[in-house]
Amino acid sequence: MSANWFKTTLLMAAIVALFGVIGGAVGGAQGMVIALLLGGAMNVFAYWNSDKMVLRMYNAQQVDEASSPYLYNMVKELAGRAGLPMPRVYIIDEAQPNAFATGRNPENAAVAATTGILQMLSQRELRGVMAHELAHVQHRDILISTISATMAGAISALANITMFFGGRDEEGRPANPLASILVALLAPLAASLIQMAISRAREFEADRGGAQISGDPLALADALAKIDAYARGIPMPAAEAHPETAQMMIMNPLSGGGLAGLFSTHPATEERIARLRQLAR
Repeated sequence: MSANWFKTTLLMAAIVALFGVIGGAVGGAQGMVIALLLGGAMNVFAYWNSDKMVLRMYNAQQVDEASSPYLYNMVKELAGRAGLPMPRVYIIDEAQPNAFATGRNPENAAVAATTGILQMLSQRELRGVMAHELAHVQHRDILISTISATMAGAISALANITMFFGGRDEEGRPANPLASILVALLAPLAASLIQMAISRAREFEADRGGAQISGDPLALADALAKIDAYARGIPMPAAEAHPETAQMMIMNPLSGGGLAGLFSTHPATEERIARLRQLAR
């Protein structure tokens, strides 16, 4: 737990620093101070509200035992095996098979699954996926991923303002437009690299933890193989509109390939499957 709190603090500090850099490009020293204060305030806001914001982005609908007994009771059983409080359960009306967990702690956690993953996977495979998401809750990864998603989106928006309205130097004169463009391009990239630095290892740990919770490593391995085969060909408009949230999913939901893969927040599916098969042995 302490390691994850350290990561969260480091992430927040890095995001606030990026706000300062962009603020300095827009308004010099005064702009930097304003941006730093804004970044700090947004961190506090994100801590309490980022989970609600992400669920709203995906138009996730909360379900209970009466409205979705299949998924709800599965999560309830796995949460009991993991020694976790019962999280809120959501369904996202998207054809792409995917799932994620969010919330600031296990007592305020939520898990969400798309209609596509509910239709595509067998009960055993889906159980492996939901165990993976509960492992994120158990490891307290959900605060890091949710805050980084909302803050990365804010940085991208602020960087766009820099590109369109330009910046000011220390004496208030218009800054070099090329410098403003570079800041606008590099700031979102820096935010993505911060996310990537803490996300790949976290997925491996959630795979291992999920296998322990479900007691069936091969179920998750089979689910990952099936999701990987289908997800690439089925777009997820909500994820494309909010790419900063992609790292929260069990599988990268974005359609971009090539160079985009170099900055993927998810490790290679083949390696994840190989590790799970080794764990089963």
